[in-house]
Amino acid sequence: MPTKLSRREFIRLCAGSAAAISMSPFLAPFMAEAAEAGAPPVIWIQGAGCTGCSISLLNTVHPSIQEVLLKVISLRYHPNVMAAAGDLAIREAMYKVAEENPGKFFLVVEGAVPTGADGLYCTVGEENGEPITFVKLLNDIGSKAKAILSFGTCAAYGGIPATPPNPTDCKPVSEVIKNVPIVNVPGCPPHPDWMVGTIAHIILYGDYPELDEFGRPKMFFSKIIHDNCQRRQYFDNAIFAKNFGDPGCMLELGCKGPIAHCDATTRLWNGGVNWCVKCGGVCIGCTEPQFPGWPIYERMPEMPVGPAMTATVDQLGMILGGAAVLGIGGHLAGNILTGRIGGKKDAKEGEE
Repeated sequence: MPTKLSRREFIRLCAGSAAAISMSPFLAPFMAEAAEAGAPPVIWIQGAGCTGCSISLLNTVHPSIQEVLLKVISLRYHPNVMAAAGDLAIREAMYKVAEENPGKFFLVVEGAVPTGADGLYCTVGEENGEPITFVKLLNDIGSKAKAILSFGTCAAYGGIPATPPNPTDCKPVSEVIKNVPIVNVPGCPPHPDWMVGTIAHIILYGDYPELDEFGRPKMFFSKIIHDNCQRRQYFDNAIFAKNFGDPGCMLELGCKGPIAHCDATTRLWNGGVNWCVKCGGVCIGCTEPQFPGWPIYERMPEMPVGPAMTATVDQLGMILGGAAVLGIGGHLAGNILTGRIGGKKDAKEGEE
């Protein structure tokens, strides 16, 4: 069984176009051997979310999710896929694992953290007749972990549960736990390869991968959707769709491709079948910290590029950096100045 997969080879595999098929089959033997040799345990907990991140992980193919969970990943607790439940599961598979492996296990968090009403909007069990809130569980378990993996945009940045008016006062994991390194794997939901690949890096090398400024693994989130979009040629030729179903770049329909960071264009979903733009939808930028607090289906006159920072499209190239993106910014600006990109707000009444 091969075990000499260097970190450089691993990164190249995860970031390469070969991942369009699925990297799991290649990684599985290496991960399985690492697990047998004593890979760090992984605990998976869920807060305010839709469980979509777990469903996405269950779509892992070749090998099957059963093989991944039972033979590859040293997963000790997951509320959806494990047979045990109740007090025994919480005590033996979660608290006991954390107490016996302080600083040596990894915690996966799915969903935002409700902190309103002392956390009572989200309870996960009982202890001595009192509810165990999710925020308490996160503090109890998370503070003992070697690192926390925030899977999905809700855990990473707050996502839909934390969007105003946010009556449950949901927060991202990073605003609750301050003493443990955190890796954000955003997406609504994240691609199974992003999750399996991040866990694989931890199992194989005992630490987390290199991250960008928003805590995302660079091996999956360093590319911009717009760079490899199948509709990019329309953009380069200033052909813009005015309605869904039209041929053309969908910037005018609200596509966030120029500011969304991930490799969905080449990795594809459902075993390499399709992705959002290819099937006629716009990129809604679900891997960005600002999602979904922006107009999903409207072209944005200014686009957020960081916390409390926005840029007009002609500034975008300089902010994002890189010659290709500079070209995008200039091209966008040129099209706006010449009127080829609509500017719906400027259209006269009655005009389309």
